[in-house]
Order: sequence, then C-alpha cells, then structure tokens
Amino acid sequence: MAWEEWEQMKAAAADQHATRMQLNQIPADQGGDDTQGDLVAGHQDLEAVGKAAHDLFVDFTAYSGHARVTSAAAAGGLKGEGFALGAALDHVTERWGEQTKTLLDACAHISNHLRFTKNQHAADDSYIGGAVSSIATLDEGFDDRKGH
Repeated sequence: MAWEEWEQMKAAAADQHATRMQLNQIPADQGGDDTQGDLVAGHQDLEAVGKAAHDLFVDFTAYSGHARVTSAAAAGGLKGEGFALGAALDHVTERWGEQTKTLLDACAHISNHLRFTKNQHAADDSYIGGAVSSIATLDEGFDDRKGH
C-alpha cells in the first residue's frame, strides 16, 4: 500500500466519523405538570452508595495490597537477575500504590460524607421537631382575650 493511498483512507475514515456536537434537552412543549427531570435519591439509595463505597474500600485494600506485594517481589527478583524489566515493574508497582491510595481516599471520602450527611439530617430533624414542639406548647398557652 502506497503512502498516498494510506492518507486517503485515513481522510475518508475521518470524514465518516467526524465529531458532531449534540445538546440534549427537554422538548419545549412537554404538557402535563411543570416538573423538571426525574432524578430522585432516597435514603435507601444513598445508603446503598455508601455501603458500596465502604465495601470497595475494604475489598480493594486487601486485593491491591496482595498485587502490590507480589509485583514488588517479582520486580526485585527480575532486578536481581539483571533484567531491565525489573526496574520497569518496580516503577509500575510504585504507580499502582499511588493510584490505589487515590481510589481508597475517594471511597473513604464518599462513605464518610454520606455517613456525616445521614447523621446531620437526623440532628436537623430532631432540632426541627423540638422547635415545632416548643412552638406548639407556646401556642397552647396563648390567650386570645388578653392579646398575648
């Protein structure tokens, strides 16, 4: 195949797969009510996300640690035998550790944030319940005849 023929084939392929931009939007006339979208995340949904993040953290910690230790041992063995591949595998093992830490930090952040949010909402509910209860108690004691 000649170079010119290769260039023609690349140009033809690029023309067929040219990047096009498409904006997704809600059609102007939906009819019905005025709701915007249908994204709903309930307590059970958020709890499931938090549990999945925690489970991934626990499982990935164990499995990635095993892979890191095994790879480091293989790298050491290869380097000891004079293979250049040993240094490359050692580099990959270091990067694996860095990437693993990033993923585990993200999982912990998600899990901890959802736990904090759950506790904060419970505290808010308790505070609001107490405030409404105290208002109701004050309202019961209000005397319309005296104006206070």
